[in-house]
Amino acid sequence: MNLNRYIDHTLLKPDAKKSDIEKICKEAIDNEFATVCINPCNIENAKEFLKNSNVGITTVIGFPLGASTTQTKVFETQDAIQKGATEIDMVINIGNVKNQEWNKILNEMIEIKNAAKNNIVKVILENCLLTKEEIVKCCNLAIEAKLDFVKTSTGFSTGGATFGDVELMKKTVENKILIKAAGGVRTYDDAIKMIELGALRLGTSGGVSIVNGQKNDKEY
Repeated sequence: MNLNRYIDHTLLKPDAKKSDIEKICKEAIDNEFATVCINPCNIENAKEFLKNSNVGITTVIGFPLGASTTQTKVFETQDAIQKGATEIDMVINIGNVKNQEWNKILNEMIEIKNAAKNNIVKVILENCLLTKEEIVKCCNLAIEAKLDFVKTSTGFSTGGATFGDVELMKKTVENKILIKAAGGVRTYDDAIKMIELGALRLGTSGGVSIVNGQKNDKEY
């Protein structure tokens, strides 16, 4: 298994400097990670650092709360794609989930997928704030909206990915949509188990440590 190709090498800290972005891009190239995952303001720098490589650029939309308006998320998505992002990780509106406003959620997913054109879109569910029933419903809405991935977590809330979450999501989506596990992937064994349970992408700031069999002691 080429574990490195499952990893979105992540740096979402608000105080990340240009030199920090350059460092994770170099690590992503050296380790042949799938993408770097960065804030939108860092896309253009990452594009320059990653030129002539096969590493993609994931950025986050409506991050980390998901509480932006749909129009704002659509603009963020369009702007991110224009600047060079190749994958979009969009935070679901958690308040809408709690209000059971399913049409609003579905329509937002569809609008963002359309705004992303042919680029990959992942919806972040923030499972630590949801019931199992809400997770299942949101996964089914993502399938209906023809998104590419459902993602467990931002890594910035009360908890990250769990094995139980990934197992539930895989049982729900079967092979209709892919799964990204993010937040709290600490060890090589954790990463392998997430993949065995159904995750096709892992979001972690500790990718280098994990692929080298060391523990990821970073926050995300």
